[in-house]
Amino acid sequence: MRYSFVSKSPEDTLEFGIRLGKNLGPGDVVCLEGELGAGKTVLTIGIAEGLGIKTGVTSPTFTIINEYPGEIPLYHIDLYRLEDGDEFYYMGGEDLMYGQGVSVIEWASRAEGILPEDCLWISIKRLDESEDFRLIELQVTEKHRDLLERVSKSENTGY
Repeated sequence: MRYSFVSKSPEDTLEFGIRLGKNLGPGDVVCLEGELGAGKTVLTIGIAEGLGIKTGVTSPTFTIINEYPGEIPLYHIDLYRLEDGDEFYYMGGEDLMYGQGVSVIEWASRAEGILPEDCLWISIKRLDESEDFRLIELQVTEKHRDLLERVSKSENTGY
């Protein structure tokens, strides 16, 4: 199943992340794709807020993994600096993805071979030369069909 909408501002992207985060649970893996500056971290900040995490979320580009405690922990993972999924696997990435938290993985396609089959894939693309407009596309498996329906029904952004 696919779902897409246009985010007209970073605030739209953040709000979408909040709605998404409110509907995620332990063991969910969100795979993010998009060029540098597309809004992956802004979306992740929203997911954290939706999960009730108050700690300031920052990009883990240099640390690779940031963990944020909460009722449901958030593992924010950035694979930009890794060559492939094997590096992530040997760092214990598989333990995170099958743990009790929500894993959000930026540049997830670099680890595609070790990711669970039921990941929620999100692509973020700039729509034009505007700094703000983004096309956000979700691809979900049957596991997340209900989540997709809940998030899309609460849609108040895009056109």
